[in-house]
Amino acid sequence: MNLNPFADFTYFGLLLYVAIPAIILGLFGRANARWALIATVAFTILQLQKSHEVWQGRMVQEIWIAVCYFVWQWAVAAGFLRFKFRGAFTTALILAILPLAVAKYVPQFAPHSEIGFAGISYVTFRALDVVFSIRDRVVTAVPPTTYFAFLFFFPTISSGPIDRFRRFSQDWQRQRNRDEFLNDLDHAVQRLFRGFLYKFIIAALIEKHFVDRFSTGGAAHMAGYMYAYTFYLFFDFAGYSAFAISISYLLGIHTPENFNKPFLAPNIRDFWNRWHISLSFWFRDHVYMRFLLAAAKGKWFKNKHTASYVGLFITFGTMGLWHGTEWYYLLYGVYHATLLSGYDWFARWNKTRHWFSGGPVWDVVNILLTFHAIAFGLLLFSGRLAPRPLPEREEVVEKLNCLEITGYIWNRNTPNTPATVDISMDGHSIGRVTANEFRDELYERGLGNGHYGFHFALPAAARDGREHWVVPVVVGTPLRVITGPDIAEPYIVHCPVPEKDGAAPPDAPAPAPGPATPVPR
Repeated sequence: MNLNPFADFTYFGLLLYVAIPAIILGLFGRANARWALIATVAFTILQLQKSHEVWQGRMVQEIWIAVCYFVWQWAVAAGFLRFKFRGAFTTALILAILPLAVAKYVPQFAPHSEIGFAGISYVTFRALDVVFSIRDRVVTAVPPTTYFAFLFFFPTISSGPIDRFRRFSQDWQRQRNRDEFLNDLDHAVQRLFRGFLYKFIIAALIEKHFVDRFSTGGAAHMAGYMYAYTFYLFFDFAGYSAFAISISYLLGIHTPENFNKPFLAPNIRDFWNRWHISLSFWFRDHVYMRFLLAAAKGKWFKNKHTASYVGLFITFGTMGLWHGTEWYYLLYGVYHATLLSGYDWFARWNKTRHWFSGGPVWDVVNILLTFHAIAFGLLLFSGRLAPRPLPEREEVVEKLNCLEITGYIWNRNTPNTPATVDISMDGHSIGRVTANEFRDELYERGLGNGHYGFHFALPAAARDGREHWVVPVVVGTPLRVITGPDIAEPYIVHCPVPEKDGAAPPDAPAPAPGPATPVPR
C-alpha cells in the first residue's frame, strides 16, 4: 500500500486507528510519547512502500532506504557530539547533506537510479538542525528513539512544517494531564476542519475551475493562471499544514505554524514572516544569520548592508535550488532576494520621506503592491513561463461517431509538411484526408502554425444499423494507427438506420472549414 499523506479519505480512515486510542489515552490522562512512537513507526512503514531501482535492476523499498538514512544521520550527529577536531562542524554538515545530494543529483547521471524516499528534503532539514544545534551547544544528546521520532514524525514527514529538535524534544518528553490533552484536542479539531475547507474544497475548486482552465493560452490566460495558482498554492499547502498540525497536537507535539495571513503582508519582508514560516525561519537562522556573523567576524565587507544583501542572495538562491534544479527555481530565489534587498534600501531611504505611508489607504496600496509582487514570484516558481518542450510526435483521434472522425497529427521533424491519413472501414479504404486544418488550441500550445487537424465524413454505409471498424492510419513508413484516448470503444461505430424521409440527422456535421490564418498574440 502506497499512502500519500492527507491526499485522500483512505489516509484519513487509517488515521482513525491513531486518533481513537490517542483520545482514549488522553481522556484518562495517560497521553505520552509511547503511542506517538508506535503510530510514527507504523505510518512510516505504510508511507514508504514504493520500490526504487537503485542500481541496474536492483529494486529496494523506500522504507529500507529510510532506515539506512536514519542510521547514517544518527551516526553523524552522535559522532559530531563525541569527536571534536578542527573542521568537525564542516565535516558533519557535508555528511548530513550528502544523502539528499545523492537522491537529487545521482538520477541526472544515472537516469534509471533513484536513491531516496518521500519527504527526504524535509527530513534533511531536521537532521541539519541537529548538527547546527550541536555546534551551538543547545543540544547535548541525541537519544536514538527521540532522534528517530524527530526525523520521521509521520504527520510532518512529507511536506513539513519543519520543527526544531530542542523544541520537539521538550514536547516528546512531556506527560500531558487530562486538561492539557483537552486543550490540544480542541486545537486539533479546529485545524482538522480548516484543513478540509482549505485543501478539499477551496483549493480543489480553484484547481478545477481556474488553474486547469488557464494552464495554457496567451497573455490573458497567463495573468489568470498567476492569480489562480497563487491562491491554489496557498490553500492547498496551508490545508496540508493544518492537517499536519492537527494530528501533531493530538499526539502531543506542538508543531509550529506555517502560514499567518501572508497575503495581508504590507511589504515583502513581512511576507516572509508569514509564508512557509518554518522554512523561511530555518533559512534565516541557519543560513542568513550565520553568514552575517561570519562576514562580520572575518570583516569581509566594509558596509554591513552589502553583507546583508549578499546574505539574502545566498539564502534565497539556496532556497530556490532546494526546491529543484530547474532554472526557474533559482530565478524565483534570486527574484525574492532582489525584492528584499530593494525593500531594505527603500525603507532606509524613505525614513525621512514617508512615501507609501500615512493612513489606511496607503496600507491597502502597500498590501496590493506586495501581493502582486508575490503572485508574479509564484508564477516564476510554477514554471509556467518556462518554454515547454515540444513533443516529438502527437497523433490523436479526438472524435469518432456515426457521422465523422476528427483529430490532428503533429510531427516536430516535419512541422511544415501536413500528414496524410488513410481512413478504412472494415478493412477497406474509404478515403484519404490531409491533416492541414487550423486548430487554435494547437497554435496556442506552440505546435508550429497550428494547421495539423483533419476531418473526414463517414459514408452512409456506416449508418446501416450494423457494427463497423473505422481505422485511421498515418500514411508513411512505417504506417501508424492513430490512437484516441477519449474514445470509449476505439474505432467501433454502431449507428441506427436513418429515417426514410431522407431528412438529415440533427447532428450532421457542417462542411469542414478551410485553413485559417492564426491571429498574432
